[in-house]
Amino acid sequence: MTTIDLRGVFPAMTTPFHEDGSIDFEQLQSDVRRLEGAGVDGLVPVGSTGESATLTHDEHVEVVEAVVEAVEDVPVIAGSGSNSTREALELSRRSADAGADALLLISPYYNKPEQAGLVEHYQTIADEIDLPQIVYNVPGRTGSNILPETAATLAEHPNIAGYKAASGDLGQISQVVEYTQDEEFAVLSGDDGLTLPILSVGGVGTISVVANIEPARTGAMVHSALQGDYERARELHHELGPLCRHLFSETNPIPVKEAMEIRGYGPAAVRPPLTRLTEENAAEMRRLLDELAAESALPDGGSDE
Repeated sequence: MTTIDLRGVFPAMTTPFHEDGSIDFEQLQSDVRRLEGAGVDGLVPVGSTGESATLTHDEHVEVVEAVVEAVEDVPVIAGSGSNSTREALELSRRSADAGADALLLISPYYNKPEQAGLVEHYQTIADEIDLPQIVYNVPGRTGSNILPETAATLAEHPNIAGYKAASGDLGQISQVVEYTQDEEFAVLSGDDGLTLPILSVGGVGTISVVANIEPARTGAMVHSALQGDYERARELHHELGPLCRHLFSETNPIPVKEAMEIRGYGPAAVRPPLTRLTEENAAEMRRLLDELAAESALPDGGSDE
């Protein structure tokens, strides 16, 4: 059994594309260096934000390999989930072989398994792959909800190290923390607007979209809360609030990719059936990013630019 420190900020990385739809590996590795240089605690490629749904399995593994090659000191947590247990197991094996330090496994989507099926799915992968694994609950994308009791059962497995909470239900997330507090099990925010509340009930970090744009500010908020400085954490939470909300004005990762292009962090191109951010929302994004660049509760008064 291997272990991983899941305290802190783990950007859910985007996958940059050239205009012809091919992967821009040079930009991807530049993103790795930028984010690691900003002090993030780990990187999460090929999750939902990485448009894993439109990557082939070979592309998926190539992205993991490229991130592992570019990173220096922080862990790489590869998305490797699927609605097929067999396919998730294959992607998990290949991601492990590519050098991932841990795995993020979205719950099976569309086919909506019962809770017993969810337990069997995750335990099957955890029995076969000796890496720390994070259960990812995002009912809005999958159509099913991993209940707190199910999370508690999964937390007993030595290779199941955490739970990414993106249900939007703070009461349920608090229950997951309560039911798993006797295990070596980390509850992570999967919803940027709820990161601070989740930390307040016992969460230890975030797999974050906004951290692609504001890694230092997101890190300062999370680590302030973890150190008990909730006054500073609240100030940063409210600074980030308008951007966090606007990053979900259209389907993720459409807005975050537009924000990255505005900041000069890479192209906004997405793969079909996703489309570019509307001009109205892009104009608002530019305004919000300008505001963030102008004022900050960070010690030097600066932004992540």
